Amino acid sequence: MSILIKNGRIITASDDYIADIFIDGDKITTIGKSLDIKADQVIDAKNKIIIPGGIDPHVHLDMPFMGTSSSDNYETGTTAALFGGTTMVIDFILQTQGKSLHDALKEWQGRSNENALSDYSFHMAVTDFNENTKAEIKTMIEEEGITSFKTFMAYKGALMIDDRQMVGLMNEVKKQGGMVTVHATNGDMIDFLVAKNRAEGNLSPLYHYLSQPEITEAEATGRFADMAYYTDCPAYVVHMTCEGALNHIRAVGKRNQKVFVETCIQYLVLDASLYDKGFESAKWVMSPPLREKKDQESLWAGINQGTVQIVATDHCPFMWEQKKMGEHDFSKIPNGHPAIENRMELLFSEGVNKGRISLNKYVEITSTNVAKIFGMFPQKGCIAVGSDADLVIIDPQEKHTLSAKTHHMNCDYSGYEGMQLTGKCKTVILRGKIAIDDNKLLLKKGYGKFIKRKKSNGII
Repeated sequence: MSILIKNGRIITASDDYIADIFIDGDKITTIGKSLDIKADQVIDAKNKIIIPGGIDPHVHLDMPFMGTSSSDNYETGTTAALFGGTTMVIDFILQTQGKSLHDALKEWQGRSNENALSDYSFHMAVTDFNENTKAEIKTMIEEEGITSFKTFMAYKGALMIDDRQMVGLMNEVKKQGGMVTVHATNGDMIDFLVAKNRAEGNLSPLYHYLSQPEITEAEATGRFADMAYYTDCPAYVVHMTCEGALNHIRAVGKRNQKVFVETCIQYLVLDASLYDKGFESAKWVMSPPLREKKDQESLWAGINQGTVQIVATDHCPFMWEQKKMGEHDFSKIPNGHPAIENRMELLFSEGVNKGRISLNKYVEITSTNVAKIFGMFPQKGCIAVGSDADLVIIDPQEKHTLSAKTHHMNCDYSGYEGMQLTGKCKTVILRGKIAIDDNKLLLKKGYGKFIKRKKSNGII
């Protein structure tokens, strides 16, 4: 199968030009002006923008959590991703305390194998670091192609590791050529505030937000950065939300240390005023919670300054009935919201079209930096001869409205209901096959491929 895309405006992290792209099989084979090549299919992309396929490095598909599971599985979640211009996701495997990393890998492979439509990879969440776990790190990196290891500084008793385990993991991961990523919030402080609010009868979703003040994230971020500095381990903070945490990362730069930062689309476009809607606010109960307007401004600035390298989603949807588990106690509301389908179009409309970021920066934070940081570049994350033919053709002028009635995520509400956007993903190509065309799905489940990743040295 060959495809010739004509007359498109090609945007990469560094370039902006009009040219044709020829795809033969699953790779880009030629890029040039007015290509005279016969192809099985020709796409006219005049007046449209062509970007590398989006890569979302933070999703939770079919994930067990708080006595239930996230409502998107590998089939529905990766389908929704493709509709929104994301051609690859990185999901999180959660080690069960007392069991091995390989046990966890087999469990997640049982969910993903032959079910994904987009390409995918895994981060390994280490929740029980001991000598046996330590011995598995090398195999995960060199044989399985899983080079990033997630840690939690919260969720005590289930996911959280202490600082001693963190330093031990960092030392081993550094030695083997991997990266440690972190959910950076002070779990003990949060647990104290949750218990205090429950004891005082403060049970509405508002108190989920008030139990995780900015200081809980800022303190943990600084502590994690210090441990990464001490061990010299490549480090990455997931879903950063606030100015206080970002200031710790800015301080890191003064000692010639690099800690990569990911924020999520919701923290750029939504804010804590949504916690003033009674139980409806459960739609936006996530950890960390939404923050203030000043934090949005700080994150947008961090993106343009290069302090924030990636915009992800932390996609972890639950049906409304699942959210109602916490109708009378905010601490029982499953944490997470649906966004895997919305990230690329929201960021284009709210970022590029409103002048907050350039088109090149848009590609950088949605695709190229992800591929570089997580060991997939130049196979993924760029438009170049020899790279995977993962492309998105965007109509920059098309207006549309986000709604649960029209989205493809397996969730019966939208965190962005009624938002009007400008910029629509019209055609999505994954490894040389048209996946989405004019809002129609053309791939079948099982086309998605597990991508083994290379070692990361903490440099982009």
